[in-house]
Amino acid sequence: MTIRMASAVVAALSGAAWLLAGPAGAQEVTLNLHHFLGPTAPAQRAFFEPWAERVAEQSNGRIKVEIFPSMTLGGSPPQLIGQLRDGVVDIVWTVTSYTPGQFPRTEVFELPFVHGGDAVATNLAIQDLYDEWLAEEYQDVHPILIHVHAGNALHTIDTPVRKPADLAGLKIRTPSRTGSFVLEALGASPVGMPVPQLPQALSKKVVDGTTIPYEISLPLKIHELVNYDMEFEDGTRLGTAVFLYGMNKAKYDSLPDDLKAVIDQNSGQNIAAEIGQVWMDVEQPGLQAAIDAGNEIIKWPLADKPEWQAAVQPAIERWLAEVTDAGIDGQALLEAATQAVEAHDSR
Repeated sequence: MTIRMASAVVAALSGAAWLLAGPAGAQEVTLNLHHFLGPTAPAQRAFFEPWAERVAEQSNGRIKVEIFPSMTLGGSPPQLIGQLRDGVVDIVWTVTSYTPGQFPRTEVFELPFVHGGDAVATNLAIQDLYDEWLAEEYQDVHPILIHVHAGNALHTIDTPVRKPADLAGLKIRTPSRTGSFVLEALGASPVGMPVPQLPQALSKKVVDGTTIPYEISLPLKIHELVNYDMEFEDGTRLGTAVFLYGMNKAKYDSLPDDLKAVIDQNSGQNIAAEIGQVWMDVEQPGLQAAIDAGNEIIKWPLADKPEWQAAVQPAIERWLAEVTDAGIDGQALLEAATQAVEAHDSR
């Protein structure tokens, strides 16, 4: 389905919703939510559906959210941000790094050892930094929540990775350019692709492994395609992905004040910790599936962390150089992000 066709479908759905609207108290606005995962993915079941039910309840049924998973309104995952900006859809959930270079400040939270493995802490840190550091990147959309998941654990088909040198020569899928920086620093060959393409890439051994959370490995059955799963023994991983759950700015601005208040009550600081905990909780079934499949779960000792930190430092320096060239005080941003995450991490 083309973007133009998708726009026509959305317009027809919205028109039908308004025709069904009846007396006072009936539905007043329908918001379509477009995302790239399937309808049974934890993101939909544990985040989007409860969120939609909550805004419906708090608006007395005047806000209805229609969820369209698996890119059913057309396009590819990297096009979601464009669909949002253009008003083709009302709400999207997307990975900010699917559009490289558009969110350089936000990338700081993807860097290794900034996110410590606690999605609650990092989500709250993002809120702390938003006004001063990140808002400039989101002026043309209305963010509902910018958040992370638990982090990118390493999963490989044939090669157990016990130390940085074990990654040399491996082809590893990554969701982001910062992830590519890290893999290149470790001697691996990064392969960028949206996560829905990953099962086929692993089954055909186009890649030797991937960096994803356990949460997404379960619906995609990644645990059946790999044999080794790796992270530090305290849950720290080699970075994370940042997601935008955002609303079309014009659509938000068009809402009456009382409905804006409902959206606001279910946005940003008000839901950051809750959604962070959702992402921590949904890791466990994926991890258990890997264990049940007979995978070897490798926990890197904390004593080895300095070796890993030294190995990935060139990736951090590369990011610092690029954002500094773009006029961003990368060092100050990195320090602010690291301190904010540490302040919220209660582990």
